[in-house]
Amino acid sequence: METKNRLDLIINFVEEIKAKDISTLDVKAKTSVADYFVVCTGTSNIHVKSIAENVLAKMKDNKVKPLREEFGDGGWVLVDYGDVILHVMLEENRQFYDIESLWNNISPSDNLA
Repeated sequence: METKNRLDLIINFVEEIKAKDISTLDVKAKTSVADYFVVCTGTSNIHVKSIAENVLAKMKDNKVKPLREEFGDGGWVLVDYGDVILHVMLEENRQFYDIESLWNNISPSDNLA
């Protein structure tokens, strides 16, 4: 599956379960870790987990498996699809870590392979 298709599916699946403040960060010129981060907010720990589980189930239906998934009790779930990484966070975690500002302030690199 093409990166853009994977990105669009993930965004659709987080929207389905009412994730808040969905943001897409294009990081392909800044890191070799991924091409895009999708960051969204859940309203409770249960909602955060449900958003991630919905994405995992729907992506599996589309025959796409994650490279890894990290579910913690801390209000932040990460699902890594290689070229697209999903971050589902509680609002207080999202404000504290502010990964959007962090990645937006990193300059593109010419040294990425």
